[in-house]
Amino acid sequence: MYGLARNLLFQLPPEQSHNLALSGLDLAYKLGLLKAFVKGIEPLPVDVMGLRFPNPVGLAAGLDKNADHVDALGALGFGFVEVGTVTPVAQPGNPKPRLFRLPEHQAIINRMGFNNEGVDHLLRQVDRMAYQGVLGINVGKNKVTPEEDADSDYRKGIAAVYSRANYITVNVSSPNTPGLRNLQFGDALKRLLASIKDEQRIQQDKHGKYVPIAVKIAPDMDDDGIRFVAAALQDSGMDGVIATNTTVSREAVAGHPLADEAGGLSGAPVRGPSLRVIEGLYAELGESLPIIGVGGIADGTSAVEKIRAGAKLVQVYTGFIYRGPALVAEAVEAIRQYSASVPKA
Repeated sequence: MYGLARNLLFQLPPEQSHNLALSGLDLAYKLGLLKAFVKGIEPLPVDVMGLRFPNPVGLAAGLDKNADHVDALGALGFGFVEVGTVTPVAQPGNPKPRLFRLPEHQAIINRMGFNNEGVDHLLRQVDRMAYQGVLGINVGKNKVTPEEDADSDYRKGIAAVYSRANYITVNVSSPNTPGLRNLQFGDALKRLLASIKDEQRIQQDKHGKYVPIAVKIAPDMDDDGIRFVAAALQDSGMDGVIATNTTVSREAVAGHPLADEAGGLSGAPVRGPSLRVIEGLYAELGESLPIIGVGGIADGTSAVEKIRAGAKLVQVYTGFIYRGPALVAEAVEAIRQYSASVPKA
């Protein structure tokens, strides 16, 4: 059924089909039809960042930027759902077209530019949802906020969502907001992490609870960059790292008619780069800081390889667009079988 629906949706422009698919999903949820088309998933609980996840396969940020569809998405078997990226103030994002399919490569290029309705809208949606699972909220900075003032936007985002999120993700790795990726390196990263940690302490005191914060990084860094980021995350006391966001490299899709489109490339071409970053992070961090693996997960095998490389959880996005809910069940089952085969310490 999903394959048929996807083929029909793929006849439309990508952003239009994306919105239509989510609206259709909402309708199916409200009519009670999803259970007929979604395979039941046996629990595979895992404890990460002080939270218990029903299974280790989550939905990555970007699919539901405004938390408009959490109930329907949460009914598809995910162990957790991450919404956003949300910014303090609503912004339209980049001009259209800004989303491109590369089906020959099971890939997508996007330059959405953090288009969202703002954090107040997202919070209203979260307050209305029936979903009771683990919810991550991904925060970013507004495009008009100067790079040197980025920490102000991140603090605003963390403060706003702290009471609603089970965990918070700080997105410093989108290639579609000018200057954002500069925050991943050097003194800029250290200053930002210190500011984030300070805001976390303030909100912990205010709300009487500890909400873990993870940082989402890019795949486009060399070994020295990976080591620096790992040390900075550990030294600052971050609770987790999400590896990785989209890539600006076009090596894997060279020659494709859309290869020169600006934006981040996701899907199968990111599988290798993402894995390299996870392996590098784990070599530095070991078990001291949990890694959430994202990028190029299109089947059970690619999900397991991220767990084998050191990730405790995985997230899907582009693979989910191409495969649908069957990918979630397949990934959970593959991780279950792998976990059962690993000797217990």
